[in-house]
Amino acid sequence: MRVVIAEDNALLREGLVLLLTSAGHEVAAVVGTGPEILPALLEHRPDVAVLDVRMPPGFRDEGLRAALEARRELPGLPVLVLSQYVEESYAAELLAGGSSGVGYLLKDRVGRVDEFLDALERVAAGGTALDPEVVTELLTRRRDTPLDSLTPREREVLALMAEGHDNATIARTLVVTERAVHKHIGNVFLKLGLPVSDSGHRRVLAVLAYVAHRSGGGGGGVAGGGGAGSRSGG
Repeated sequence: MRVVIAEDNALLREGLVLLLTSAGHEVAAVVGTGPEILPALLEHRPDVAVLDVRMPPGFRDEGLRAALEARRELPGLPVLVLSQYVEESYAAELLAGGSSGVGYLLKDRVGRVDEFLDALERVAAGGTALDPEVVTELLTRRRDTPLDSLTPREREVLALMAEGHDNATIARTLVVTERAVHKHIGNVFLKLGLPVSDSGHRRVLAVLAYVAHRSGGGGGGVAGGGGAGSRSGG
């Protein structure tokens, strides 16, 4: 898998290069400022981009802006965004519009090597990967949305979908059967008014709706799980 890395912290940047190359991936380019990101992505057209949200020169949202622009220039480009803190508006903007192949992780997650690599591979395959802390933050936000009709168990299932887990993993985590998970996901789809066909796409819509509503946006859903539709659906 070919990866482009955008990170201004030299120590973390070199750590990412070492981690990815040790895992058998190719680092096609490494950049340290916002203006370098888009040219590098357009030149190398990687399988996935790993981008810091806040980059020089402004240290605001240069990485996110570059990611959004790159996905306009290269539709479907998988992007895994890293952030020091939970900034829900960034997660919502990145996931807006029915996007897939996106992830939002806190930088602490990089130190958990297996989790980070698993998230990166899911994003590269077209799935979504939201940091558990981002999911928790989003769940505690605004009220009075269709999500409020979900039962506590359905919310747990949706949160795990947002983190990018497939049905089997959700079942193990909640200590229930896969059949029960399938039923809960079906209820989530029904309550969020999602289409009856294309279960993989519905997982993405559910996750996107989850993020959009919890961040004050309209529409959409939150989904994840191994690629949009590449794992068992509901």
